[in-house]
Amino acid sequence: MTVNDVSGAIVDAAIQVHRDLGPGLLESVYETVLAYELEQRSLAVERQASIPIQYRSLQIADAFRADLIVNQQVIVELKSIEQVAPVHKKQLLTYLRLTRMQVGLLLNFGCDVMKSGIHRVANNAPN
Repeated sequence: MTVNDVSGAIVDAAIQVHRDLGPGLLESVYETVLAYELEQRSLAVERQASIPIQYRSLQIADAFRADLIVNQQVIVELKSIEQVAPVHKKQLLTYLRLTRMQVGLLLNFGCDVMKSGIHRVANNAPN
């Protein structure tokens, strides 16, 4: 599957989860249910994936945790908040740069309509 196929499947699954559960639950609930939906669609899902980074000679084994990594192609960060702040997109872009992945999705399940809670972030920096 291409990264666009994977991200499309993630968006479809997120919309389905939001339709079924509605807004306002904890992020951990959406993470569990979205991972289940994606696995039902035959996608490989890593939850709370520990990401190491290296800064000069310092190796940090557990620098951050990605909510979901799907098919080792797309990082998914989940929120259940009133409104996404610019810092959330910057954070996801940093995750993409550090993992050298190209595409991330920031999904805010706190919105009344899921379509307005979907933000695609692309890392155009060369690997």
